[in-house]
Amino acid sequence: MHTRFRSTALALALTTLPAADAAAQTARPLAGRLDSVAGSAVLARRAVGTVAAVVKGNDTLLMKGYGQANVEWDVPMPADAMFEIGSVTKQFTAAAILQLRDAGKLSLDDEITKWLPDFDMRGNKVTVRRLLDHTSGMIGFDAPGISLPVWNSRFPRDSAYALITRSGFQFPTGTMQMYNNSAVWLAGLVIEKASGMTYEDYVEKQIFAPLGMTRSMYCNSENVKRRTHGYVVSSNGVLNRAPTNHHTWLPFAAGSLCSTAGDLVTWVRALHGGKVLSPKSYQEMTTPAKLNDGTPLRYGLGIAVQKDSRGLPYIGHGGSVTGFEADTRWYPDAQLAVVVLMNNGGDAGDIGGRLAAELLPWRSPTVAAFTGDAASLVGTYKGPGRGRDLVIQVTQIPQGIAVSNNGGEPRPVQWIEGMTFARGDNVYTFRGGDLHLQGGSAYTVLKRQ
Repeated sequence: MHTRFRSTALALALTTLPAADAAAQTARPLAGRLDSVAGSAVLARRAVGTVAAVVKGNDTLLMKGYGQANVEWDVPMPADAMFEIGSVTKQFTAAAILQLRDAGKLSLDDEITKWLPDFDMRGNKVTVRRLLDHTSGMIGFDAPGISLPVWNSRFPRDSAYALITRSGFQFPTGTMQMYNNSAVWLAGLVIEKASGMTYEDYVEKQIFAPLGMTRSMYCNSENVKRRTHGYVVSSNGVLNRAPTNHHTWLPFAAGSLCSTAGDLVTWVRALHGGKVLSPKSYQEMTTPAKLNDGTPLRYGLGIAVQKDSRGLPYIGHGGSVTGFEADTRWYPDAQLAVVVLMNNGGDAGDIGGRLAAELLPWRSPTVAAFTGDAASLVGTYKGPGRGRDLVIQVTQIPQGIAVSNNGGEPRPVQWIEGMTFARGDNVYTFRGGDLHLQGGSAYTVLKRQ
């Protein structure tokens, strides 16, 4: 089954309102503004279906479904629809590790060879902590030669483990940060060995059940009431049913949980309300990690700790798996929980940030032209990327510089200060002839060629 799925001019209109219209939008009642933002991706045909939740303190300001849960049968999206949540799973994996630490069953500073004695470390010292903050340096599932076989549902788990341990490292542990599904996958094995339970049983019995998250589960069954179907859009704009994600063993602890917006709000409030971890473990989970040299990152243990695109500080995580996208956020200063779930690849993170911005004060950043010597920055820089080398080409433009990744289209970056520039979540800092690139869950150093 397929249908034509095109973006329209409405998408632009919703995000770039003229000044008079923007003022009128702000004057609307809050409920109407939240509803407009939450439904905008479906209205603009950027999403098949969405469920969005906004809870501030004890007040539920929004909990609503938009679009369709099933296109073939024209089923409207219910507010309690179950979605695959992808990498939002990582915060549950980190919490499980920290619960086991609180119970005295492991230490974050255990070398992983204590739990996985046959893992080939290649001279690296990888601790459990380094599995969760993406600084292990090991090659991930995204690397050429690994990605194809490991996503085969019939590929045995033992074979996948052997492939990971043979793949080696991109950089020495703790010297850089690179988002790594393989490392969190291994953390799931540590949970099983330390707890004596399967990962699935641990999460369901030790996290979901105590919190009353009755609509959350490991994604090992499609026969669940109000479970949504995933969809993908081809390059020519045709909407198709997404292939089934089997979750036999992958992505496992890195992204195999299913949940609803309501259950995820329960989780966010419980985690940040002291009902899941000891104060010490919660502090460690939500404190930005550091590299060996003390460089601060924007990621804790299984969860991002950073500012959104509008400069509002939050703790949370996004996730995507074929046919689905998810985003969970906690704005601690406002005690605000925001959850956005979609049943096709879309812009869940952007919607989540826009919903928060309707409640929290923020200022649009001042954009200034770079006044330094842009010509001195022009060149080619190369270093570790996600699963493969990353090559960034820096070119000069009238307002400063533009960057292109791996031969892509050059895009202008905004000057922040000194020799630091930014575009979206990425921050580019030129230092000592090198380019330091920091994202929400990455910090890599690219050498000038």
